[in-house]
Amino acid sequence: MEHTRWLDDDEQRTWRAFLSATRLVFDRVERQMSQDSGMPQTYYELLVRLSEAPGRTLRMSTLADNALSSRSRLSHAVARLEENGWVRRSTCATDRRGAFAELTDEGMAALEAAAPGHVETVRATVFDPLTRAQQHALREASEALVAALAPGRWPMSGDTGAVQARAPEQTAPEQTAPEQA
Repeated sequence: MEHTRWLDDDEQRTWRAFLSATRLVFDRVERQMSQDSGMPQTYYELLVRLSEAPGRTLRMSTLADNALSSRSRLSHAVARLEENGWVRRSTCATDRRGAFAELTDEGMAALEAAAPGHVETVRATVFDPLTRAQQHALREASEALVAALAPGRWPMSGDTGAVQARAPEQTAPEQTAPEQA
């Protein structure tokens, strides 16, 4: 039987502080998004990732990977975004099983309307309470956790990944993305 590596007092305090902080931040952001724009944070993140992609389009599998989501969960979310007219799905001409998600003009407008309140909430809950050094330490710690938990699955640079080759008539003009928080 393996020996249990119990947390020492300092590690226990760190774990509990991390758990409490993440719950409080996510609750605050989710509440603001729901009240101000009627969309969950998850949908906002998907819209942002699409807005940052060339032609505002990503292969569904790439979008799932970048959002750290399962394919089935992403498919369900994109179906809801389609119902709102914010995203359009299309099939891949070279791969019958492949599909693309494209941010529509209506989706871009919804994203642009939601972005100011979202960014202000993120700023107030995460950045304002921290010094620049603490912000840097938080980013480094978060990147280390992501690298350990999802190696190669999520681009650390914010790059959303390349869109698979599409016919020129299927590619929308690039748009400026709102700042993601």
